[in-house]
Amino acid sequence: MRYIPPKKLKVLMAMFFGAGIWGMAYGLWIHHPFLTLFGVINFCLGGLFGYRFFTQGPKPEKSSEKRKK
Repeated sequence: MRYIPPKKLKVLMAMFFGAGIWGMAYGLWIHHPFLTLFGVINFCLGGLFGYRFFTQGPKPEKSSEKRKK
């Protein structure tokens, strides 16, 4: 996978976790199984981006910048 800036990963992680928690809570409150399922999917996507955030290495250097030095 490509390198993704950490700020972008944090924003995506927060969005998916927030939408997942809201979807699960609201879906369970009004007894709507599809909304609850989509909340669980969003929560899992937040976990995926969190995993990517914590396991991603440092930013790779470009070969053109190496030659200039």
